[in-house]
Amino acid sequence: MAGLGALKGTRGRIVTLLRQSTLTANEIATRLGLTHNAIRGHLSTLQREGLVREAGWQRGASRPAVTYEIVPEAEAIFSKAYIPFVAHLVRVLRERVQQAELDEMMHLVGRRLASEWPRLSGDLPHRVQAASALLEDLGALNEVEQLNGGYVIRGYGCLLAAAIHGRPEVCRAIESLLAELLETPVRECCERGERPRCCFEVALPAGAAGTAEEVPV
Repeated sequence: MAGLGALKGTRGRIVTLLRQSTLTANEIATRLGLTHNAIRGHLSTLQREGLVREAGWQRGASRPAVTYEIVPEAEAIFSKAYIPFVAHLVRVLRERVQQAELDEMMHLVGRRLASEWPRLSGDLPHRVQAASALLEDLGALNEVEQLNGGYVIRGYGCLLAAAIHGRPEVCRAIESLLAELLETPVRECCERGERPRCCFEVALPAGAAGTAEEVPV
């Protein structure tokens, strides 16, 4: 699904209209003072980016017209409340819950997150590469390195920086997410300075011998 970059200019105005009501291309064109063909081009782009979909048909004077609506899942990218909400939630939990219990809660969150994705297939090198791609889909640019017979997924930034504020609890959730998907022990080694960076060490499965194979590119 496209990010906020898709919401600039005319496409942003179209999205704003469709968040208010279902409309046809002609109705959008009339409201924005643009041609039908111009609007159709923007709607096609928004459909490809997963923000807009066809909602049905509307009767017209000569023939029915397609109506368009916002994809329900796209509403999440319009909200700016998620990050501050999570940050304050973690702060309150730290104040009210013992550290061991909080860590266990975060591990449970990670396992629940993992249940929403299909199991990764292939040998460990391929699973590590797939997990790296998953983190990138979630917004965490990273690279995979080989280290001490295992692997390290090292981020160029922090996926949940605004919620962490120098604390490791939220990292535990991603640690458990990766461990569940990779089916092997994972340990977070994140940097928590002025510019936090994700880091997760991936160990070889218990009983595996030898050194890590080269991760496929």
